[in-house]
Amino acid sequence: MQKFPSGVAIEIFDTLDSTSLEARRRIEAGEAGPLWIIALQQMAGYGRRGRTWEQQTGDFAGTLLFAPEASPERLGQLSFVIALALASVLDELLPPDRVSLKWPNDILIDGKKVAGILLEHIAGRDAAHLAIGIGLNIVSAPQGLAYPTARLVDYTAKAPTPLALAGRIDDHFWRYYREWSDNGFGKIRETWLDRAAGIGVEITVRMPNEEICGVCDGIDESGALILRLASGKRMISAGEIFFEPTPNTE
Repeated sequence: MQKFPSGVAIEIFDTLDSTSLEARRRIEAGEAGPLWIIALQQMAGYGRRGRTWEQQTGDFAGTLLFAPEASPERLGQLSFVIALALASVLDELLPPDRVSLKWPNDILIDGKKVAGILLEHIAGRDAAHLAIGIGLNIVSAPQGLAYPTARLVDYTAKAPTPLALAGRIDDHFWRYYREWSDNGFGKIRETWLDRAAGIGVEITVRMPNEEICGVCDGIDESGALILRLASGKRMISAGEIFFEPTPNTE
């Protein structure tokens, strides 16, 4: 089986329903990882809350499955770890001041979403496992969404192949993971905040049963969003933020 320099195995599929679904099947069958699952064409990709993730051949769709040695309440912080890894990969391809991070799990180029992250906790036979799904627009950018999108080919003379991209993500991820595992969330949080979009500006936060506006004051020591309201500060652990007024969907 092919492996990256880190020793992590990688399997590449020409076509797959979803790398995240394949990771779930592997975990349920006893796979412990770490293992990268890459699909050159993904037919039923999905993101947060089950939303469809569109992908064209040439875009990146991959999931890393493994069993982190950490308490369950800390695992959500790994979305910030993988976000920093993705930003570091993009720094190798274009000026870093064009790459920013959006809470909780988006990577932006010039304020436009180029990549998204999906963390799923999956119960294995012997331990809880994590599947980190990544979708990155290399050759296509979905249209008609509530936010602007970007594709990598518009920003670099020679965009990487999905496999080459996976290797660079793997390298940077384990570097940041070691920092998180050895020293906690503090340095990861600081580094993420240095690259965060929307700090100090008014944003809209959309949750399943509520939508509120306030000023983004960053993230706390757990990774929750700090939203400053007229009535005080509110910590939000899950939601979707918009830098512009959200569209009327009625």
